Amino acid sequence: MAVCEILPVCIFFNDKMKDMPGTASFFKSKFCQGDNHKCARHMVLIACGRENVPIDLFPNQEEKANKIIEMHRQKKGK
Repeated sequence: MAVCEILPVCIFFNDKMKDMPGTASFFKSKFCQGDNHKCARHMVLIACGRENVPIDLFPNQEEKANKIIEMHRQKKGK
């Protein structure tokens, strides 16, 4: 699995969860340095653009990402 191409500018990877290093390490290993195509942040970035990735979106929130993507598509369709 490849390291995520947006890693250098990813707010989650670089800033989030400073107070929870164990959890952050798990997420980073699984999503940022693992299967980034299952990362909710990556999914929204690819489908909707960087400006539409919520700051509080965690990598494991795939369902929330799908809702954001669907709302974005509906807006574009109107």
